[in-house]
Amino acid sequence: MEIYEVRISPEATAAAGAAQRHGDLDLIRIRRAQKAMDTTSADDPPAMAAANRAVHEAIWAASRNGTIVVLLTRLNNHLTRYPATTIEVPGRWAETLAEHHAIIDAIERRDANLAHDLARDHMLKARDVRLEIYQDAPAVELNFPPKPTLFVGSPSVLKNDRSAPSRGM
Repeated sequence: MEIYEVRISPEATAAAGAAQRHGDLDLIRIRRAQKAMDTTSADDPPAMAAANRAVHEAIWAASRNGTIVVLLTRLNNHLTRYPATTIEVPGRWAETLAEHHAIIDAIERRDANLAHDLARDHMLKARDVRLEIYQDAPAVELNFPPKPTLFVGSPSVLKNDRSAPSRGM
């Protein structure tokens, strides 16, 4: 769930940036990706996920903010750990399409505040749907994604751990 929490703000920032800085070619790419998503079958979850990601990536690129693009790409790559996509939930595909169209319209109108708010709400809804999936899931599925582990360099790793075996100093 942390990934959803972390993604909300950068997705909103990317949409606002796209509204402020997009060029004509950026808008063509976004609209083309959305058109492909509009024609994607709701019976093909992998194609749905790919089409959804393509729209998001086109918006990220239009933001012209390399840090946001890298951050969102890395966060999105972590979503592959989840066993199901939120757009598979009945009714969510149609909602997602409508939400994307509203975000894209705001970007095209260069309304950064509206694009920001719509993208934020879109990601909040995705998080809420993920929570609904977990609420309805069998207990076995609640082990996904794996619990986060400490990364090298975290404060708890850096402190002197006297319980570790000595290396003969």
